Amino acid sequence: MTERSSDPGAKIVTRGPLRKKPIGPAHFETGLERSIGLWQLTAIGLGAIIGAGIFALAGTVAKNDAGPAVTISFVIAGIASACAAFSYAEFGGMIPRSGSAYTYGYATLGEAVGWFIGWDLLLEYTAIVAVVAIGVSQYVGYLFTSFGVDLPAWMLGAPGTGPGHRIDLFAVILCIGVAALLNRGIKSGARTEFWLVFIKIAIVLAVIIVGAFYIKPSNLTPYFPYGFGGAVTGAATVFFAVFGYDAMSTAAEESKSAERNLPKAVMLSLAIAMVLYLLAATVLTGIQKYTDLSDSAAFAFAFEAVGQPVFAKVVAVGAIIGIFTVLFSFTLGASRVWFAMSRDGLLPRWFSHTNAKRSPDRPVWIVGIVAAGIGGFVPIGSAAELTNIGILLAFVVVSVSVIVLRYRRPEVPRTFRLPFMPVTPILGIIFSIWLVTKLQPITWLRFVIWFIIGALIYIFYSYRHSRLAHGEVVDEEPPTPRS
Repeated sequence: MTERSSDPGAKIVTRGPLRKKPIGPAHFETGLERSIGLWQLTAIGLGAIIGAGIFALAGTVAKNDAGPAVTISFVIAGIASACAAFSYAEFGGMIPRSGSAYTYGYATLGEAVGWFIGWDLLLEYTAIVAVVAIGVSQYVGYLFTSFGVDLPAWMLGAPGTGPGHRIDLFAVILCIGVAALLNRGIKSGARTEFWLVFIKIAIVLAVIIVGAFYIKPSNLTPYFPYGFGGAVTGAATVFFAVFGYDAMSTAAEESKSAERNLPKAVMLSLAIAMVLYLLAATVLTGIQKYTDLSDSAAFAFAFEAVGQPVFAKVVAVGAIIGIFTVLFSFTLGASRVWFAMSRDGLLPRWFSHTNAKRSPDRPVWIVGIVAAGIGGFVPIGSAAELTNIGILLAFVVVSVSVIVLRYRRPEVPRTFRLPFMPVTPILGIIFSIWLVTKLQPITWLRFVIWFIIGALIYIFYSYRHSRLAHGEVVDEEPPTPRS
């Protein structure tokens, strides 16, 4: 079977690092199961967006960076994310394939750009899985303590995060567990994700409603204790909490009617999440002074502080469920980017193997194991900043790509057209670059090291093994690797 470009008359660059994939949906048997609809896609987006950002990081950012203005941090991050979301929505309807920003960059700006964005996303998504696993672990630890069970200190956190901490054991177990769930197949996993997201949103709504009765206006003043700059710094940290739709778009080849459903799911998931984020952050800083917020399990400790220990336990359970859905979405995202890069020949074809449940099991297990290593031994703040630098750069590439493609290829069918072209994607570029500059120098250093490793792999392996390099023009289904 073959895959045909939606524009057969287009000249395709097949030589050098600027060679491009054809634009359009995949028409061959991809090896993945196309079984998820609009609301399951939206649930995957909400599963990725609502989680560690609010349950694990909101308290830390409010206490150390923004104060009550953590809500402004979410607004800034949300505006930047929305500008990029419009670009993702247009691409999702135009190029509904696995790979998300990797595939969009490859088809628009060329292979070298696609490679580096894909390489970038492999690190960022895997680090996100680790971050949210740490967030779940915080609430698991809180629950045990609240029931009078004292766990050994060595298993409660990464080295240096507390007295006697040696490993975050719960984070390790969660990363491996979600990999096992995903390898049961996308249909089964997406169904589980949908119901967990439903429960999570119900609990977030309960937090907002119950918490509203305990808000003290005095807790919300001063609103900018660290100045507006503190709110901006906070935005750069919580940004990873508002781009889950990016991970959702990696599941394009497993979606029914992806050309129509992906754009709708992108916008729905971001809109619902932002409303819930702003209300929940207001409740958190309203019921407890920002200086008294806990660095871990902030919502649970805040409700305990206002005399609601039973509800605090409910919140902890909700946080565990909510953050687990983020693990699912980003493990899905990382494994599908890996699968797409392998199928294109930029990584060994061995990684594009699918199991009996039609899941790319090898990338899934690798992502789970690497994320377990990061989650077990790296503090949450360091891991969170590492995720943001990469995704912000991916947003820049997608925003640039949508402008380039709109003017170079206006005739390509689009089921969604972002408004106010080119103002919207330009704002996405400006916001993303601005937030990148707010990250710590050590984050840049880690990213540059990863970038150099990626450059060496591309030069010595991917450039020569690319399917486009062999004149295939990504028009033929690659052979299925042997098990």
